[in-house]
Amino acid sequence: MTTYVQGNPKTKKALRDAIAAGQRPKVFSPGIFPCLQNGLETISGPQYPEPHRWYAQVKVENGRIVKVIS
Repeated sequence: MTTYVQGNPKTKKALRDAIAAGQRPKVFSPGIFPCLQNGLETISGPQYPEPHRWYAQVKVENGRIVKVIS
């Protein structure tokens, strides 16, 4: 299962910067298996059709990223 971030950040740094600026992007899974709405989730980016260049573990609350763990 692959989980992505709304807004399709090109780098993990761009995601971290968005979170630091107060944005709370949504997580989503384009496949048949849903992503977690609360808890720890692994995400990848950028989205298909570009090759994945980064991966991150994030804390998700109500379907939105609140913290990048690693």
